[in-house]
Amino acid sequence: MRPLFQVPLKYGAIAGVLGAILVIGLYYLGRHPFLIPVFFDFRIFLFGVFIFFTLKELRDYYYQGVLYFWQGIIGSFFFTVVFATIAAGLLAIFIAIVPGFLTAYIEQSIEQIKGLPADIIERIGKDVYERNLKLLPSTNGFDLALLYFTQSFMIAFFISIILSVILRRQPKT
Repeated sequence: MRPLFQVPLKYGAIAGVLGAILVIGLYYLGRHPFLIPVFFDFRIFLFGVFIFFTLKELRDYYYQGVLYFWQGIIGSFFFTVVFATIAAGLLAIFIAIVPGFLTAYIEQSIEQIKGLPADIIERIGKDVYERNLKLLPSTNGFDLALLYFTQSFMIAFFISIILSVILRRQPKT
């Protein structure tokens, strides 16, 4: 069981630092990373690569070519926990140091919400629209870090299932 936690810890730590650097880099490139739709998020590619190498190393070097589905899921989950904790922690620190990150997010989010067409506002509901506009200025750095943390789990969940199925090998009977 030891490699099942050591290998994801190593890859999760590397990916967590890289994930935080990518978010900060996107911010300085002029595109606020929290306003990019989740299905265009760089974490999809990042998780795909890192979870693949995590599970492949577990299977090939520690489990003699046999990786059960449950081992893949546990390894992927532990990778995600490490990634999300490190990346969200680094982002919380960055947001505390650079308050412009949070300010830009709030301003751009308000602009984005006010630019919604009337039919979309009707679909989501006028009360939800008004509530979001009212609550947005009270957003803080912890809220953004928590959002990044939870989104990481949602993205990684589907990638984990797919890669655990692809990389699993059953023992030959």
